[in-house]
Amino acid sequence: MIKLIECPRDAMQGIPGFIDTAIKAAYINQLLEVGFDTIDFGSFVSPKAIPQMRDTAEVLELLDLHDAKSKLLAIVANVRGAEDALQFQEIDFLGFPLSVSETFQQRNTNASIEEALKTVEAIQNLCEAKGKKQVVYLSMGFGNPYGDPYSPELVAEFVEKLSQLQVELISLSDTIGVATPDLITKLFEVQIQAFPQIEFGAHLHSRIESIPEKVLAGLKGGCKRFDGALKGFGGCPMAKDELVGNMATEVMIETLEKEGYSLGLNKSELAESMKLTKFVFNS
Repeated sequence: MIKLIECPRDAMQGIPGFIDTAIKAAYINQLLEVGFDTIDFGSFVSPKAIPQMRDTAEVLELLDLHDAKSKLLAIVANVRGAEDALQFQEIDFLGFPLSVSETFQQRNTNASIEEALKTVEAIQNLCEAKGKKQVVYLSMGFGNPYGDPYSPELVAEFVEKLSQLQVELISLSDTIGVATPDLITKLFEVQIQAFPQIEFGAHLHSRIESIPEKVLAGLKGGCKRFDGALKGFGGCPMAKDELVGNMATEVMIETLEKEGYSLGLNKSELAESMKLTKFVFNS
């Protein structure tokens, strides 16, 4: 079964003008009608770092989760953020960005990789105590622009460390859109075979024309969990000045359905969500 994770948080976080709380909530409520597996809806991080997400708790209070099929995921960058997020029973997953690149780990969370791994362990313990799950995003998982060491073997070392911490969900993340189809297939194939107890996802950034080949490459490697954002909005504001957008969800859906996958989505609600992006993002 294919799992689609819709990421309005990632789509919104780099927008310079503040999006009104009520507008954010209305958009996420509309997305909840579509039937995505999970909605990455917000983050509990420093408002100085990501000012767009400073109202995540308020947005959550405005969500209509009655009969919602989708689970909720919130990003955190430290233990304090995890503790804040875990106060809300409605949140199912906490996402933490662990980078393969030392430079990006410092830029993104103001911590070293060694310190970040300790944070992962602490968050994992908190999640287990609360009956929640942690999703670790391996940022710069397909290469980095800083000249830091990178290899598929290095990724495997990180996965091994996360496996020892009992992390069960890892999303391989192409933060700057450099992944090639061959590398995507290879990484997923090797990791999935080596760590069958872990569910691997793909959080890729891409130019629109490259999305189908990247989805197919992930499928070939055994990936069944894909992150995206409608119309490809978003990108990591901590990565580079020129943002490479998220995988456009509608393109992923078209690609997957052409491959014969039934995604169980409400297409009329999806169309309404697509219309709403023009209002939310002023596109």
